[in-house]
Amino acid sequence: MQDSGGLLAHTARMNTQSDRFDAIPETALRWYREGTGAALATVVETWGSAPRRVGAQLVVGGDGRMEGSVSGGCVEGAVVTEALEALQTGEHRVLEFGVSDDDAFASGLACGGTIRVLVEPVGEVMPEDLLVQLVAARADRVALTYEVNLEEGVRRLHHDAYKDRMRLDRSGFEADEQTFVAVYNPPLRLIIVGAVHIAQGLVVMARIAGYDPVLIDPRGAFGSKARFPGEVILDGWPDEAVFELGLDARTAMVLLTHDPKLDDPALMAALNADCFYIGALGSKRTHGQRVDRMLGAGFDAAQIARIHGPVGLDIGAAGPAEIALSILAEMTAVLRGKAP
Repeated sequence: MQDSGGLLAHTARMNTQSDRFDAIPETALRWYREGTGAALATVVETWGSAPRRVGAQLVVGGDGRMEGSVSGGCVEGAVVTEALEALQTGEHRVLEFGVSDDDAFASGLACGGTIRVLVEPVGEVMPEDLLVQLVAARADRVALTYEVNLEEGVRRLHHDAYKDRMRLDRSGFEADEQTFVAVYNPPLRLIIVGAVHIAQGLVVMARIAGYDPVLIDPRGAFGSKARFPGEVILDGWPDEAVFELGLDARTAMVLLTHDPKLDDPALMAALNADCFYIGALGSKRTHGQRVDRMLGAGFDAAQIARIHGPVGLDIGAAGPAEIALSILAEMTAVLRGKAP
């Protein structure tokens, strides 16, 4: 797949928003094309209380620069050294590190563990065209998996294989213990309809938690850059804006306007899509009226049951910031399969 005209420009924009988007593959491609060279380091296996989960990545430039992490800072220095050597030899290597209890404690963990890290130089080991395809898929929010056989050195991208891994967002080795599968799901995204006071705290919290937030509000006084500096704000009618964005299984939608004319069109789009979370602000009475409107619009009880309303976990939240916290907590519980 050839690089589309705006792909690397799009990648560069994402690299300036590291809190919103894990841009490790994009950074690797950029450094490689700049002539610096790049090696990707990926956590492929862990034991004990390892600092990072399987699939976590670090990119090392040929000049020693790095972005990302494979531990809480315990082994990055050694990985950089090994990656620079791998760039010289043009071969992949698998590293194993034990993280001591003292180092783990310094990283915020109760005890240590062991991690294995796969280092792959771009170009020599990971083909450039494969990395271009991966970056393009991520830009288009297309889910895929990266498969590498460590014994044979075969590397492939898959769009439809390993569906259980993709659903669980779980990278790891297959039963043969030689085939490692890295899951590249689209970044988590939060669409907020209604640029209200609660949304001001929610976008900040969501970004910290790894979401890419988007605000929708046609009311200029609400969705202003002054109130939401640096945020993506769409001022179209919610159903049109949602159609433009597209909805998928990595998207959460939260409706905050209290106005059915604004909330309902976006809500209907979400109920017809595969959003993993749908939350709507309002009292139990307001939610009951919302349910009646959705029934009248032709949605069945199972579809309507996907709506979390009143939105947020019942933590006794008082004030916009605490309500935003309760919403993010409920989103996390649903995402991780821990919702009550």
